[in-house]
Amino acid sequence: MKAKKPVAKQIKRKKISKKPPIPNKRGQKIKRRKVRIGRILLALVFLIFVVFVFSKCLEIPIRNIYIEGNVHLTDQEIIELARVENYPSIIKTSKTDIRKRLTKDPRIISAQIQKKRGKELYIKVVENHALFYHQTLNITVLADLGEIDEKWNAPILLNYIPDTIYETFKIKMQQINSDILERVSEIMYQPSNVDEERFLFIMRDGNYVYLTLETLENINNYVNIYAEFIHKYDNKKGILNLDSGQYFTLLP
Repeated sequence: MKAKKPVAKQIKRKKISKKPPIPNKRGQKIKRRKVRIGRILLALVFLIFVVFVFSKCLEIPIRNIYIEGNVHLTDQEIIELARVENYPSIIKTSKTDIRKRLTKDPRIISAQIQKKRGKELYIKVVENHALFYHQTLNITVLADLGEIDEKWNAPILLNYIPDTIYETFKIKMQQINSDILERVSEIMYQPSNVDEERFLFIMRDGNYVYLTLETLENINNYVNIYAEFIHKYDNKKGILNLDSGQYFTLLP
């Protein structure tokens, strides 16, 4: 008998199936996603670029500073008060901070701050103009009744005024127009037997004006009132009495 050849066993190959999605706690199937390194790197590069550009924009300095409204203060003084003399970043510079710094100074009543064209700073101030310089106390009294130890170009109060009258006098001086104050050279307290609240205003044009606290605001009409007497007295200088009535007498 012939020997039987051994028959090779046929090995059935099992199909290897993909792992089924891992169910989450709720029983829902979770799909596996491939991590794409390239996209992540691209996103990081873009983010770094954005941060770099933004940081550079933050450092853009102020190129030009424009000042408006100042009369007594120079442009440089206002720039230094605002602390922008080194032309810092236009974005980092706060308009509110500049306004606070400027109005902290007694010589400035208010300030408006604007930024334009991404590099220009506009500062508009309203100065605290002087009412008078008190020669006895060596102070200048300002429009908001603040006081500074500095002599400004203003009418000079030559002598002492009793405190009870002085406080009212300052308030009354607030009611005088700034263009009229510029015409006044000196002020003297000159009480009379009739009125202890009487003042003499010495005008820059050489005329004298008598006023009282009650009539002090009438100095605002000085130009029009004096014009009535110019032709009558041939433009001669004299004394305009506004303390009681309204009449003009020539100087001796």
